Amino acid sequence: QVQLVESGGGLVQAGGSQRLSCVASGYILRINAMGWYRQAPGNKRVLVAVIIGGGSTNYADSVKGRFLLSRDNAKNTVYLQMNSLKPEDTAVYSCYAEILGTGADRYNGYWGQGTQVTVSS
Repeated sequence: QVQLVESGGGLVQAGGSQRLSCVASGYILRINAMGWYRQAPGNKRVLVAVIIGGGSTNYADSVKGRFLLSRDNAKNTVYLQMNSLKPEDTAVYSCYAEILGTGADRYNGYWGQGTQVTVSS
């Protein structure tokens, strides 16, 4: 079985920084896309940043220049470095990955449990 485990998050003051980590574990053959979504209260879940298999990275316009997504393929891990945080970045951040598991014939999408990030003004 495949599992995504997140770490990081919590309370930070506006202008501060935080780093989120997400580790994929289990019977994994290959990971395609891997990244983060977020959902603020009353809003739908939206993409924050994602690394596609070839290495290209896409960011939401709202975080460009402030957030940096990196990936350690050997560890099946992605890191989201969040700088210059704003109160509007407050949300539950969830890791997402497209994974080809052993015995599977296609990639499937997996979600982490989510971690709260709260930015105080």
